[in-house]
Amino acid sequence: MNKINLIIQREYSTRVKKKSFIVMTLLTPILLAAMIFIPGYLATKEDNQAKIIAVIDKTNITEGAIPQTEYMKFEYVSGKEVESIKSNFDNSGYYAILYIPENILVSSKVQLYSNQQTTIGVNEHIVKALDGFFTNIKLKKENVPLDIMQRIATNINVDTIQWTSTGEEKSGSAEIVLLIGYISGFMMYMFIFMFGAQVMRGVMEEKTNRIVEVIISSIKPFQLMMGKVVGIALVGLTQFVIWIALTFGIFYGAKFMLVDKPSSTANTTISMNIMEKGNTGMVNAANAGKYEEMFKEISGKFSAVNFPLILGCFLFFFLGGYLLYASLFAAVGSAVDNDTDTQQFMLPITIPIILGMFVMINAMQSPNSSIAVIFSLIPLTSPIVMMARVPYGVPPLELGLSAFLLIISFIGTIWMAGKIYRTGILMYGKKVNYAELWKWLKYKN
Repeated sequence: MNKINLIIQREYSTRVKKKSFIVMTLLTPILLAAMIFIPGYLATKEDNQAKIIAVIDKTNITEGAIPQTEYMKFEYVSGKEVESIKSNFDNSGYYAILYIPENILVSSKVQLYSNQQTTIGVNEHIVKALDGFFTNIKLKKENVPLDIMQRIATNINVDTIQWTSTGEEKSGSAEIVLLIGYISGFMMYMFIFMFGAQVMRGVMEEKTNRIVEVIISSIKPFQLMMGKVVGIALVGLTQFVIWIALTFGIFYGAKFMLVDKPSSTANTTISMNIMEKGNTGMVNAANAGKYEEMFKEISGKFSAVNFPLILGCFLFFFLGGYLLYASLFAAVGSAVDNDTDTQQFMLPITIPIILGMFVMINAMQSPNSSIAVIFSLIPLTSPIVMMARVPYGVPPLELGLSAFLLIISFIGTIWMAGKIYRTGILMYGKKVNYAELWKWLKYKN
């Protein structure tokens, strides 16, 4: 056991001290947050490119129906056809040509001509404006007063309320749960594949460099394999714990800077600031209230999520899935001499991982569907699929059965990989196939 501990310490210390480990550990939470929030932020940014759109209206009733914006102008032209404008389009200064046919109430279609692909913002602006305009016209034809339609128009928002076994009610969010399920499943996929591949490459390097011949003289092959697998597992857990700490640190740091710090100031001080700074002070106070409401809303939605259960399941299924796959990766690394020879053995290992990612997408939409339940019980896919289901709530029986099958499976794969590792680690220059691996599994101690 002491020899295994030495191998674990060696694998752990050499990897956590690498610059790549330190940089990726610190940057990943920031990059992850950027991947989530930056696309949404950019999507909300208004297009600031000036656009003039020529409108040919055959109905002669829509002028003024499409509102002008700061960067989008609609210029109604009469006495011209689309072809005549297209013939001199490059010199016209127009961004596009909007053609509204006379039979629009029947066809419900307009045409937008341009020498470039128009943006979705332009299309949505036109559609939204014309939808409302022609809907009102149809209502007038049906003798429905517009003031009645305005009074009965309703926008429905869904507030998710979840109650616990004690009867306590908490507000939740389907979007938050889906996001947590996706992040958990994707991180599980990334961790298993990334750290499993590290085990394989580490074994191959030691075998290729003949270092293993020296190590094997003082330690059993199975002990060497277990020390390498466990050591890299601890590296993964270290990285995961740091990511969790940084994520919560970023969230509560932003909360302190944007909410707690302004709110801790006395009301008289805020009032003095408003008096001294005028509108600026009022804007700052309004921003503080806005941020406070935002953090309260986020905190309220996250309060319904059982984070201790999610973190506990993540640690268990990461260790179980990692031990299962890392042992297989170690077996592959011990059986081959170079990267080219790994391809035939890698395919059966990677297919279940990729399949788990596809099923995870289904599990996020239908966590209790038959396919999601079945693949969350199969050990080769359960670490990924189960983590997509856990935020929605999984029956304890299914969770326990999945954990039990995973434990049995990784014990079996470690035993099987140990037999392959013991024979293959000292074998050089021979092309190994599946028949050869089967012979190694049947060798007696």
